[in-house]
Amino acid sequence: MGKQLTKAEEQIMQVLWQLQEASVKEVIEKLPEPKPAYNTVSTIIRILETKEFVGHNSKGRGYVYFPIIEKTAYSNQSLHKLMNGYFGGSFKSMVSFFMKENKMDINELESILKEVHKKDKK
Repeated sequence: MGKQLTKAEEQIMQVLWQLQEASVKEVIEKLPEPKPAYNTVSTIIRILETKEFVGHNSKGRGYVYFPIIEKTAYSNQSLHKLMNGYFGGSFKSMVSFFMKENKMDINELESILKEVHKKDKK
């Protein structure tokens, strides 16, 4: 899974991850105003199917769509891409950047480090 999503695709994936399965109409209901056109959302979902992020089942006369890729798997991949692209693969430089820029407090840093250690032990 080395595919990145566009902002619009990611917005639709967020809805599908939240709902677990939804028709195009249900996805649109969850999107912020101004609501995009049905055809726009339908097209993006078909692109997500091509990228193998989304699958579908027939339901009545239409389809319900569901995420194939878990949100955590996508988030981890995005984090690695960010780390490799902007911080030369160094987790340490990435964390120090976010600490400087976002004024990250010690508790936030500690919880990130705990997560990383958990993953290392697997």
